[in-house]
Amino acid sequence: MSSTAQFEDFYASTFRHVAGHVYLMTGDAHVAEDCTQEAFSRAVPRWERIRSYDVPYAWVRRVAHNLACSRMRQAQRARAALVRLGPAAPHPPADEHHVVVVQSVRELPFKYRQVLVLHHLLDLPVRDVAERLGIPEATVKTRLARGRRRLADALEEPRPL
Repeated sequence: MSSTAQFEDFYASTFRHVAGHVYLMTGDAHVAEDCTQEAFSRAVPRWERIRSYDVPYAWVRRVAHNLACSRMRQAQRARAALVRLGPAAPHPPADEHHVVVVQSVRELPFKYRQVLVLHHLLDLPVRDVAERLGIPEATVKTRLARGRRRLADALEEPRPL
């Protein structure tokens, strides 16, 4: 029997046992399966040596167990960090006008939105916007004018939030 076939038989006959062991330890089936899969994937390149052990199952189970312990320690450190940091600072409520402007900008056609953002929000001169987009400066100026006009029209209309 080839080494690959032996490993496949070993995997098929022991995966559920190892995953069950890790599940009893963690209480989480997904974590148990992930740790077990990782343990078996680490066994593949070492299979020639591991298969000569008296109980190759014990090696895989031990690696899966160690992986699960590492995950639990990481989770504990993350929880401790969250406790140390405390609750997140409250964000001020969004300004109603800001919400309307952002919504109106999103509704503009992409070509207008693109030049408006580059020119007005990133403070790029018309020449740089044209260069970045690979279009003539006159096209940038036209799109800026039309985009501003559409945005002004959209902001004049009363909108429900």
